[in-house]
Formats: sequence, structure tokens, C-alpha cells
Amino acid sequence: MEPLYTYLFTLRSRVIHSTFYGAHSRKSVIAIKSHAYSSFATCTGYNRSMAKQDSPLFLHGFDLGGNFIDPRPLGSGATGLVLSAVDKRSGQRVAVKKLVMRDAVSVKHALREVKITRRLQHENVVRVHEVLGPYGHPLPRDPAQLSALYIVQECMETDLAQLLEQGPLPGGHTILLFYQLLRGLKFIHSANVLHRDLKPANVFLNTDQLLLKIGDFGLARIVDPHYSHKGYLSEGLVTKWYRSPRLLLSPNNYTKAIDMWAAGCILAEMLTGRMLFAVSQPAVIGSPIGRRTNPNPLPSGLFYSPFPSLSPLAIDFLERILTFNPMDRLTAEAALSHPFLQQYSCPQDEPMSPQPFRIEDELDDSLVTEPEKSK
Repeated sequence: MEPLYTYLFTLRSRVIHSTFYGAHSRKSVIAIKSHAYSSFATCTGYNRSMAKQDSPLFLHGFDLGGNFIDPRPLGSGATGLVLSAVDKRSGQRVAVKKLVMRDAVSVKHALREVKITRRLQHENVVRVHEVLGPYGHPLPRDPAQLSALYIVQECMETDLAQLLEQGPLPGGHTILLFYQLLRGLKFIHSANVLHRDLKPANVFLNTDQLLLKIGDFGLARIVDPHYSHKGYLSEGLVTKWYRSPRLLLSPNNYTKAIDMWAAGCILAEMLTGRMLFAVSQPAVIGSPIGRRTNPNPLPSGLFYSPFPSLSPLAIDFLERILTFNPMDRLTAEAALSHPFLQQYSCPQDEPMSPQPFRIEDELDDSLVTEPEKSK
């Protein structure tokens, strides 16, 4: 079989020409790209059904009632177990995340995750279909009294971590995927939400569409820019390989820039096939940084030396994202305009949240059961 991305590269070229240089109007970058890649699984033979295995009907402690069948374990998120099951009402396979509510802290975290995920409706964010109580019942007026919540969301085919196990991604496909990651992150940040655990395992993909979505908001936090949150943010949440220097120096005072640092680490990993700041790379995280004199950007040779294959444009992009001073780091919106992403950039198709969270929403538990607004 030809390499996984050879077929995708040909299609990507066609998408670029038909979308950005053709005479047809452009309804949505993602919609056109998804249509162009719809035959990927058929042509490459890469499909989740290849790995399908019969599983006994057990729900791993999930009390979902009779609407869900054929459960299969998927793994665990930041705050709960996740399995997939077929929703008999729609016939679609969905992912179900169980949030156990044992005490005041777990209740607060569960309700916050539900508030955030219900409102983040975007093409590059994993979509939540519904939130249920035990036995598949609708949520009561006061969900804090429940023993568990179940977030029913779309089931993606794989995640970026599994894809990167095959090695680095070709540059063209890295650009396409990273564009979608930043497009989703721009929307998340415009809603006044910090993801706080951005890493390849929380970036999900459908390979038949080459569609990327950000998921697992178990550690996400609402941050209202009109208020100071200094001293009120939790410490040490981001997975260590993607943790920004700000979290090391001031672990309870940080901004949306921590997500951008993690995004930069993910981009470097996509381009090179290895973690940028893993402990096994002391030459990367030790020597160059220790000798630096400029307090803002990373040293100019940081990416040239260990990664000579990177293009000057990719290096410039990485250095603007992986900046020590978070005030100088590119925002998601600014990064989308960088020449590295020029072939996909389209500001009018990179929406912001129409209803950003405010500080009061942290205390308003009615948001957990509010009717879902149409997109």
C-alpha cells in the first residue's frame, strides 16, 4: 500500500486550487476540504472497521439506560472514563464520557466541564450531543445532587497521538491539520475558555475527511479578561511535555498563552515526529535556553540545530509561538494570519464565539441544563 499521506497530498493540492484560485464561491474552508477527502478511507483502506472486534455487552459501570448498545472502551479523559456505544435513536456510534461526582470539588469540575462543552459549538471542537443523568435520564433542575453525569458526544476515529506514532507528518498535511487546530483554538479562546491540557491525545481526527477537532475539556477553565484571576488558577495542569515556562515560574497566574505554547509544541512534534521538550532531549531544553540573554524569544538556533529539515518559514512560525514572554507570543488569531498558513487562511471563515463566558457563569449552574442553541 502507498504511504498513508501520498493520496492526501494529491487531494490537498486539488483543494487548494479549486478553493482558493477557482471561480466558485467559498461557503466554508472545512466543508470543502471535508468533501475533497471523503474518499480517503476507501482509497487507502484505512478505516476503524478494520479493527472492529466483538465486545460483550458491558457498560463498565455506565448506567445509560436502554438507548445505547454495543459499548466499547475508548480510554479515559482528564476527569472520567470514556467508551463508545451505538445510540439506537440515531443509529450512530457516539462517545460517552462519565463524570463521577463524589464530593464538592468533583461536582464543581463536572458542572464546569458540562457548561463549557455545551456552549462550544464549532467545526473544530468535538460536538456534544447531550448530557444525561444516571440511567439515561434527562438532567434534573439541580444536577449537583446526581452521582454522575454522562456527556454524549461525537465519536472521532482516532487522535493525533496515535497518528504521530507512525512518524512525522508531511509538511503539507501538517499545515492543514494545524490550521484547523488554531481555528478551533481561536474560537475556544474567544469564548474566554482556557483548555489547559492541549496535547496530541486530546486532538481528534477523522481520517476519511482529514477533519481535526479539539476535545477533552476536563481541565478547561473560564477566564474573564475583565477580572484578575491571579492566585485563583490551579497549578500544574498541562501535561509536562507541553507545559509553558509560565506554568513553571508562576503556576497559578497564566493566560490563554499557555494553550499557544502547547500548540507550538504540537506543531514541532507534527513536523519532526518527536516531542520537542521531552526529558530525553536535554540539548533542546537545557543548553540553548540556559545561555540565552534575550528574555523574550527562544534563541534563533534552537530549531535550526536539532531540526535542520524545517523550512525557514516553519522555524519563524515556531519561534513566534514558542516565545518565553507570554505577552509576546502569537495569539491563535494572529497565528492564523502567519505566512506559514497562508494557503488556508480565511479570516471570514474563522469565527469567534458569539456568546463568551463571563465570570458570573462560573457560579451559574443553570447553564448546565440550558437548552442547546442551534449553530
